[in-house]
Amino acid sequence: METLSATACLSALAHEGRLQVFRMLVQAGVMGLAAGEIARRLEAPPSSLSANLNVLANAGLVRSRRQGRSIIYMSNGAQK
Repeated sequence: METLSATACLSALAHEGRLQVFRMLVQAGVMGLAAGEIARRLEAPPSSLSANLNVLANAGLVRSRRQGRSIIYMSNGAQK
């Protein structure tokens, strides 16, 4: 892993809320979780969750897919 990439990943995970989201997505595996379900489980406001998911995605730690009206997030290490 390159230094800049490692720094971005570690910086993204240095926030308690983002770390909780990332751990939840790792545990969910390839099925991932809908954004609404993540917010419900963490009792997080949608705007905060959206910001945290954006930081994790920009660091390359999570990815998303659209499934109907929902956006499903999964860790980037989860294989299809």
